[in-house]
Amino acid sequence: MLPTKQLPEAIREWSEVFMHHSMRDFKRFMADTGLSFSHISILMRLYHHGVVGGISEVGEHLGVTKAAASQSVDHLVQLGLIERSEDLQDRRLKRLALSKKGQYVMEQGIAARSKWIESLTNALNPEQQEMVITSLTLLTEAARITEE
Repeated sequence: MLPTKQLPEAIREWSEVFMHHSMRDFKRFMADTGLSFSHISILMRLYHHGVVGGISEVGEHLGVTKAAASQSVDHLVQLGLIERSEDLQDRRLKRLALSKKGQYVMEQGIAARSKWIESLTNALNPEQQEMVITSLTLLTEAARITEE
């Protein structure tokens, strides 16, 4: 079999294993925190992008109605994971940001999902790690090019 035919299969196999572990850890995190997929999606958006410009933006991000987004945000505010503040430019708008507690919860979730990657890394010797770094760097660069 030519390497060009082996590569897609190898990538598919890796993707399946990676997604299995990632989703398992993600589901475990959801169960441990009692948060839904929508809640975690909102928190991740805030974690990675900072302040969000209100319910409309959350609804667009989740692909849900303003009412559904508002309900999720209200729940996260009640849990102390999100803080709401007035927009200084337009007082009718509310800005959303992670609270310190929300930041901590997200960092815990990311750490929990990283444990498997750490154990996987430790299963490889330094030479293998170097090969994987080179390969993943090439794949990441190619993936970014194909996104454009």
